[in-house]
Amino acid sequence: MSLKDSPIGIFDSGVGGTSILKELMAVLPHERFIYLADSKNAPYGVKSVDQIIELSHKNTRHLMAQDVKLIVAACNTATTNAIRELRRDYDLPFIGIEPAIKPAAIQTLTNKIGILATKGTLSSALFEKTSELFKKHLTLTEVEGIGIVEAVENGTTETPRFIESLTDQIKIFKAADIDCLVLGCTHYPFIRKHLSLLLPDVKIIDSGYAVAQQTKKILKDSQRIQDKPKKQIVDVYTNANNLNVLNSIFKEQPFVSCQYLDF
Repeated sequence: MSLKDSPIGIFDSGVGGTSILKELMAVLPHERFIYLADSKNAPYGVKSVDQIIELSHKNTRHLMAQDVKLIVAACNTATTNAIRELRRDYDLPFIGIEPAIKPAAIQTLTNKIGILATKGTLSSALFEKTSELFKKHLTLTEVEGIGIVEAVENGTTETPRFIESLTDQIKIFKAADIDCLVLGCTHYPFIRKHLSLLLPDVKIIDSGYAVAQQTKKILKDSQRIQDKPKKQIVDVYTNANNLNVLNSIFKEQPFVSCQYLDF
């Protein structure tokens, strides 16, 4: 199999990274994708740095066994804690996900930006380095999302209990009078509807489109992009009992195969 025909690998701590996968599918319609939802170990955001690195290596090794030509770490926590080690240890391109502070800095009118992310992302050295670049000119209000990843994984984001918890968590953003909210976890786009209702005058920004464009660029630059019109193939694997959640995400895309796999 040539590099152009090889699949693109994607991993996340669970189903959240499918928000990135959907952007990739739209931008790269002739590619084959293999997605790993490491839901058994979700959430990554509460784990130690060593645990996050170990899980990221595990996912990478599994994808490389499938002869992928590029890997997208569709997880902010994995990127901010492990991407340097992955790029050092494996000989293929890696695309990482970081909170979209720069796009928010361009779009804000008040210079007041909120960042909703996991503990693992907010406490990482890479996030600290990135945010420091903007703190001289912007007021950044950081909030650790509590229970959001778990609710997305379990399909319980519509329950009154979850909405009450989310309403309480974003009070600090209202008090800070932000005009842009950065979603620093790939699970969080799945609650965009709730966030928009709770923060109606705030622009909500995630990394999905930018990541898809960067992936396309790297594939072109490395001559790995599929330039023949081929049918898109998408294989999604989870190692937990949440196939119902994945099937609901892709219910209008029957060419996406969602399966259980013990990895």
